[in-house]
Amino acid sequence: MKEARPTQTRVLVSACLLGQPVRYDGQSKGIVSDWLQALGAEGRALAFCPEVAGGLPTPRPPAERQGERVITVTGLDVTPEFDHGAELALALCRREGIRFALLKEGSPSCGSGRIYNGRFEGVSMVGEGKTTALLRRHDIQVFSEDQLPELASALALAATAAGS
Repeated sequence: MKEARPTQTRVLVSACLLGQPVRYDGQSKGIVSDWLQALGAEGRALAFCPEVAGGLPTPRPPAERQGERVITVTGLDVTPEFDHGAELALALCRREGIRFALLKEGSPSCGSGRIYNGRFEGVSMVGEGKTTALLRRHDIQVFSEDQLPELASALALAATAAGS
C-alpha cells in the first residue's frame, strides 16, 4: 500500500512577484527567485493581486496609505477597492487553507514591513499594507520578497508538523 503524502503547503503570492503585469504602472516585478519559480511550478504558489481583484485597473495612478485611507496621487480615495481586495485575499486563504503569504514590500496593499509615507515623495516608513494587516489579524503569516529564507523555513516547519 502506498503511504499517503502530506498535502504540500500553499502560499498566496503577489501576482507581480510571479511575473504578472498587474502593478500600478502596468509592469511586474518578475519572478524574484528560482525557489519561488519552483514553488509556482509545483502548484504551491497562488498568484493574487488585491488591487486588481478589488476592482482597480492596470495601469492606475500610484496610491499610498494615509492612515486608514488609500489615496491616489491624483487625490482619489481608493480605500474601498483596497479593502475589498484585502477581503477577497482573506477569503481565498480561508477557502484554500493558506497560512502563508509572500507579498510585495512597499505596496499600500501588500507591504509587510515598509510602505510609502503617503506624501508621494518616494520615502518609505515602517508600516503595512491593507491586505497584509487583514491577513495578519487572521493569523496568516506574511513575508516580503526580502524574506524568502524565512518563508522557506516556515514552510519546512509546517511540512514537518504535518508529517508528524
